Amino acid sequence: MKPVRSAKIVGTGMSVPERVMTNEDFARLVETNDEWIVQRTGMKERRIAENDQATSDLAVEASRAALEDAGLAPEDVDLVICATITADNILPATACWIQNRLGCGDTAAYDLSAACCGHLYALAQARANILSGQAKTVLVVAAETLSKITDYTDRSSCVLFGDGAGAAVVQASDEPGVGILYTTLYADGGGGEMMLLPAGGSRRPPSHQTIEERGHYMQIRGREVFKFAVVKMQELIEECMKACGLTVDQVRLVVPHQVNIRIIDAATSRMGFPPEKVFLNIEKYGNTGGASCAMAYHEARKQGILGPGDVAVLVAFGGGLTWAAAVVKH
Repeated sequence: MKPVRSAKIVGTGMSVPERVMTNEDFARLVETNDEWIVQRTGMKERRIAENDQATSDLAVEASRAALEDAGLAPEDVDLVICATITADNILPATACWIQNRLGCGDTAAYDLSAACCGHLYALAQARANILSGQAKTVLVVAAETLSKITDYTDRSSCVLFGDGAGAAVVQASDEPGVGILYTTLYADGGGGEMMLLPAGGSRRPPSHQTIEERGHYMQIRGREVFKFAVVKMQELIEECMKACGLTVDQVRLVVPHQVNIRIIDAATSRMGFPPEKVFLNIEKYGNTGGASCAMAYHEARKQGILGPGDVAVLVAFGGGLTWAAAVVKH
């Protein structure tokens, strides 16, 4: 058996609901308009799941597409990691539903909760499992139905979120210097209340009171998050480039979490990246949480922006507070 030298992304896929929600739709719900939303976020549309459409439904579709792209069968998968904060159920893990519906046999499966950093945290775990010899092929799927926990009476936050799933098949390779070259993960629990879902867990179980207080919807301190995000996104890009000995010219693409166009522009421009080196699909999907980087990376591949030998820097931040990045050589 050849020695494992790298963890390579050999296939990707994505899935979004059919229903489209535009800025004009939001203007009928809260006091806002298209110009205000576009100027402050860069968002025009989002995809919204139907009432009976669960996170695993999107995840299974994205996973099937990724496996097909990789030319692999479900039984080839050694581990399924689902990154989500909108699990189908508290018990069992959404990854177990995905594993069963795909037909992966008794493959190990578990969920990972790191909010908008979910995909990057999961890629780091996939890489670690492969390089340690624990697994040969890992299916990473980041999926969210954030519309289920969005307060559509909150003008400041409801326009931000959409639903979707992105998947990547990570496989052991004997080829050095390819695949996931570097990952870096951080968290600061002291900032947990900046992005919070107050009720529904063991701290505040569901009750009439939590429902009346709208405690089952996300609460976000927008201004504080904005400042935090710009600083951390810039720091992450700088760390990745230094760790891997990269210059701006050597990076084909920055693939950021699609959170807010102003945050992305501020962080990437300060690092010297021109707009053509920053991948954006925020206009079509809004902020899809943990699925955001996964979906963006997939679309960059499928659009031919990332080709063989190209280097991409993936970067995200989210509730926790968490922030994370990965360097991937296509």
